[in-house]
Amino acid sequence: MALLITDDCINCDVCEPECPNEAISMGPDFYVIDPNKCTECVGHFDEPQCQQVCPVACIPLNPAWRESREELMAKYERLTADKAA
Repeated sequence: MALLITDDCINCDVCEPECPNEAISMGPDFYVIDPNKCTECVGHFDEPQCQQVCPVACIPLNPAWRESREELMAKYERLTADKAA
């Protein structure tokens, strides 16, 4: 699954720089996560870094975007290859 940021977000700006895939950006009202780039930090870290630094715990799993660990790893490999190219 990709992660999502709920409307409990206080726009504290700590999650965006922690994302190794640059999946987090400012939305119209609060930060958002691009599910096409979110790997839950699979391939980079043991745990999602945005969840680790979020002071209000507003970054749950996105139930609308279900992915297995294998799918997340494949996405990580694709994103890494795209960056290297």
